[in-house]
Amino acid sequence: MSSELVIAVAQMTSIDDVDANLMQIEALLEDIFKSHKPRLVGFPENCLYMRTKEGEKILGFALTDAVFLKISDLAKKYDTYLHLGSVPLQLEGHLYNSSVLVTPKGEVRPTYQKLHLFDIHLEGQKPIKESDVFRHGQRPSIIEVDGWRIGETICYDIRFAELFSQYARKEVDLILVPAAFLVKTGEAHWEILLRARAIESQSYLIASAQGGTHMGINGGVRETYGHSLVVDPWGAVIGQVESRAIGYSVVTLSKERIDGVRRQIPMKFHRRLPVA
Repeated sequence: MSSELVIAVAQMTSIDDVDANLMQIEALLEDIFKSHKPRLVGFPENCLYMRTKEGEKILGFALTDAVFLKISDLAKKYDTYLHLGSVPLQLEGHLYNSSVLVTPKGEVRPTYQKLHLFDIHLEGQKPIKESDVFRHGQRPSIIEVDGWRIGETICYDIRFAELFSQYARKEVDLILVPAAFLVKTGEAHWEILLRARAIESQSYLIASAQGGTHMGINGGVRETYGHSLVVDPWGAVIGQVESRAIGYSVVTLSKERIDGVRRQIPMKFHRRLPVA
């Protein structure tokens, strides 16, 4: 068990072309590992496939698809954990917006299925209904990397404090928030929500985001907010991609920082409400 964990938050501009997205992942990893050796690299929501035209059918991936074999080889090559923030994944006959963890040994496993699906209607914009495509996930998920306990969420989950409260009660060390935030909601809510959840949970948050203009091969166009962040347990931003373009940030996390925050403000002894 290590008291420190080096992580990379990777920002992408994915499109509706799996090969193009895989090339982005390969290029990011090559760039990151030229001068860093993170033990965990987090990629955003929709990292392997981004629907750019609303209503376009999403077939989804199977774990046997060749793209996962290629990513498995990358994890082994760089001797690191790769967290695919989300992909459309077929599991037990249903399509889920699912996180996938790839280990340094090349093992590929689905770990978390998005609990809260993005069914919204912003003023002046067309409605978005993620539940028309995906099935809701059923439970939270905690994974482990080198003794670090990691809670998983995806994008819209950030608005539901009760999920983060469960992770806080289980004293996770960090929480992953891969995302593809819209520009309008990103400008208003992205950073403030992430910092609030880190403060409430007294854990690190790693938020890998989609950012930029996504020009689909079938003519669709989509805009996402970007601004990937790493937030510490005190709520301070300690790493970020300050743009809406492809990029990354590498940060060393420390369990001493977590312990120090929890020692100063011992929230676990002060909770009054039971878990619902």
